[in-house]
Amino acid sequence: MDLETLLDRINLGEDQDIEFKSAEGGFPNEVWKTVSAFANTDGGYIVLGVTENRNRFEISGVRNPNVLLKEFWNNHNNPQKLNFSICGNSDLQTLKIEAHNLVVIKVPRATRTQRPVFINNNPMIGTYKRNHDGDYRCTDAEVRQMLRDANDAPQDIQILEGFDLNDIDAETLKSFRQRFSSREPDHPWLALDDSDLLRQLGGWSRDRSTGKEGLTIAALLMFGRERSILDALPHYQLDYQEQLSDDPETRWTYRLTLDGKWEPNLFNFYYRVYTRLVNDLELPFQLDKDAVRRGETHVHEALREALVNTLIHADHQSTRPLTITKYKNGFSFSNPGRLRISLQQLYEGGVSDPRNPNLQKMFQMLGLGEKAGSGFGKIIRAWIEQQWFPLVSEKLELEMTFVALPMVSMIPENVEKELREIVGDDYCELTELERIILILAHQSGEISNADIQCYSREHPRDIGECLKRFVNNGWLERSGRGRGTQYALPNKGQPDLLSLIPSSEHYESSSEHYESSSEHYESSSEHYEHLRKIAAPIRDKGRTSKELVEQVILELCSEHYLQLRTLADLLGRAPNSVRNHYVNPMLKQGLLEARYPDEPTHPQQAYKTLLSQKISKISDTPPSPQTP
Repeated sequence: MDLETLLDRINLGEDQDIEFKSAEGGFPNEVWKTVSAFANTDGGYIVLGVTENRNRFEISGVRNPNVLLKEFWNNHNNPQKLNFSICGNSDLQTLKIEAHNLVVIKVPRATRTQRPVFINNNPMIGTYKRNHDGDYRCTDAEVRQMLRDANDAPQDIQILEGFDLNDIDAETLKSFRQRFSSREPDHPWLALDDSDLLRQLGGWSRDRSTGKEGLTIAALLMFGRERSILDALPHYQLDYQEQLSDDPETRWTYRLTLDGKWEPNLFNFYYRVYTRLVNDLELPFQLDKDAVRRGETHVHEALREALVNTLIHADHQSTRPLTITKYKNGFSFSNPGRLRISLQQLYEGGVSDPRNPNLQKMFQMLGLGEKAGSGFGKIIRAWIEQQWFPLVSEKLELEMTFVALPMVSMIPENVEKELREIVGDDYCELTELERIILILAHQSGEISNADIQCYSREHPRDIGECLKRFVNNGWLERSGRGRGTQYALPNKGQPDLLSLIPSSEHYESSSEHYESSSEHYESSSEHYEHLRKIAAPIRDKGRTSKELVEQVILELCSEHYLQLRTLADLLGRAPNSVRNHYVNPMLKQGLLEARYPDEPTHPQQAYKTLLSQKISKISDTPPSPQTP
């Protein structure tokens, strides 16, 4: 971290990827929780020699940086303190600012085989993750998910004790044989009985060290009966939705989920869902060399790859649902579990690391899925051919992966007109990177430096400088801080693409509700400007007291219900931070009321100050937050 960047970050305060400690009394023991949290999330920086004073951070310096460095390395390399030595020599540096010395510790993001990074020799109580500017202890389920991913053994090869062929749906296995035979009529496996066929597919296995054999998770997921699957995997959840109505009160126009009306194994789910995904695709068919119409387009192929990838790369033992949604203008695919390769490797192709290689093999026998890591390349090719942008993101706090496939042209005429109005005469002089940024911002609504890196070969620092220049020019507006910084076109409401990527609260309640909301509070610009003035004391400061923020929220919500994203925009804070640190606690304290209290994830969920709080405010007459 260079000096200029560090000074900027100190001014902004702590965030998702930076933590400040004074270290006035020696090396702070709390640092090790943050090392664990950063490593298990997305990496970050710990700066020693910065003190918090009246909700602001000031450079205080450390007296003897060499002593702190020695103590860090002694504990860092002690497996009783930290189970994995995550930092290297180049990750620590000492910076001098005037008369003050600072120690900067860069904590890299741990790979899947390194996680969980934990402290005090106990993964169940010593594993932490980062959420906004705080470290929190991981739940048992989160730790177990990390341990599953760290294991090189396939997740789907596990032998299920007490399960046998009676747990397999005979009709599903019969349909698999028929499709397999149609594609490979002379394949020798077709002559095998069910148990031997499953053995070849990885659905029946034998532990050579113990001699124990039986049905595997792969077979149960692919061919199993509903009750049997749920007995083995209690949180198993498949959810396909079509949200094609313009009526906001209509949550979906079609839904396929576990309801007892069909056997919800992955084989049946794939063939039921794929047919509906490609139904009504209005695309011109291509012709082969003999001028005969091909059976499908590259977009059909891409949707098939996206669906198969979602099924075979999911952590089916997670408590999170696997959800696929079809919209009027695109599709979204979400599966539990982080990416097992980097985003760069995903976009470049050639690398494959499936969680469930036996499931992958079963689909490949039907001609579905790519083993060489080229599947996502087909998705990119198909979408770029149509001048659409695919987008992959990880929700680190949820341990989930999302793929959004919007069917919106990169630069339709009306979009170019809007961008010209924003940029003015400089539009024709824009570089390729600058055009990519503006187009992504228009389609995605909010973008980050990492999003842009997927579509540009430019260095992240150059992208950051370009984004900063756009903000200074008034072409983009910035929200959030650090790696959580998002950029959006000025005065642009939430776009269609954002509805394809569910928010965190989308999954926080009952597993029966997965819909998300991206709609802003809509009122006259005059009223919105009034709200912005109320929130200015919070928005314009890098850090303020919790009491002041709560007081401003109460005033903002005193007249109308406001949605979470509207509050976040007004306050200049990330939506997750507003929800976790303010809205949820204020609901529990009875300071706010929800518009839909029985449906926390309702798409139109919003919040309003309780009447009792308004009366209290009038009687107590506290000072206005706008008063200096």
